[in-house]
Amino acid sequence: MSNLGILPPGTPAAPELLLAGTTWTLLAPLPCQSRPQGRGLATEAAAGRQLTVTGADPNGAGRLRVRLVEDGYPGWIDPVRLLGRALASRPRPPRLMDSAAIRARLGSVLAFATEASQQPNTYLWGGSLGPDYDCSGFTQAAFAQASIWIPRDAYQQERFCQPVAVRPGVYGLLQPGDLIFFGPPTRCTHVGLHLGKGLYLHSSGREHGHNGLAINSLESHHRDPISRHYRQELRGAGRVQRCHDGTTLA
Repeated sequence: MSNLGILPPGTPAAPELLLAGTTWTLLAPLPCQSRPQGRGLATEAAAGRQLTVTGADPNGAGRLRVRLVEDGYPGWIDPVRLLGRALASRPRPPRLMDSAAIRARLGSVLAFATEASQQPNTYLWGGSLGPDYDCSGFTQAAFAQASIWIPRDAYQQERFCQPVAVRPGVYGLLQPGDLIFFGPPTRCTHVGLHLGKGLYLHSSGREHGHNGLAINSLESHHRDPISRHYRQELRGAGRVQRCHDGTTLA
């Protein structure tokens, strides 16, 4: 059910108004949790983003189940965090671009990524607003600030992109702004942003990583343990050729 027949756009959030089907525009950043209870962070939503309430915790813990409009990403929020920080709104249609328009904005994507890496930061699971990011939160944020929406998680980004052939030491088809995917054969678990010449910027954790944003290489002569670890888990690469349409990706 849409909120259009329930709430006038611009209505401030209130507990009795946070009904399933209502859509809200955030006035302040909001953490989205991964479960109805507990502290696990799923993602972070920036001010200006929209969410749609899709249900409530069946166990009565008080959190609301939501879907972020721009990328279809699900999560759970504390409704108290919306009070005074969200306005009822109509869902915005996705801003779609063709591959040429996306390519023209890759300079902004790369500039944002480089600037983010120069700020003090640490790895944060679920982090997507900065300065602390997880791997896919960082790549999504780099594209989103250029108004290019891609999915939230690394395995979703891998499925979303147009594949580009790559293997350790052989990356001639890669372009700056392509995404590089890592993980076991069963599932992509990590992603980095290609800067050029086989170098990629990524947010990695403490284990096998930098605990934050740093550059590594696909080149075999780079023998540092982190580059070597990720070369061993290289799955492939992809190019962003379209914008997310707001539907949920499995």
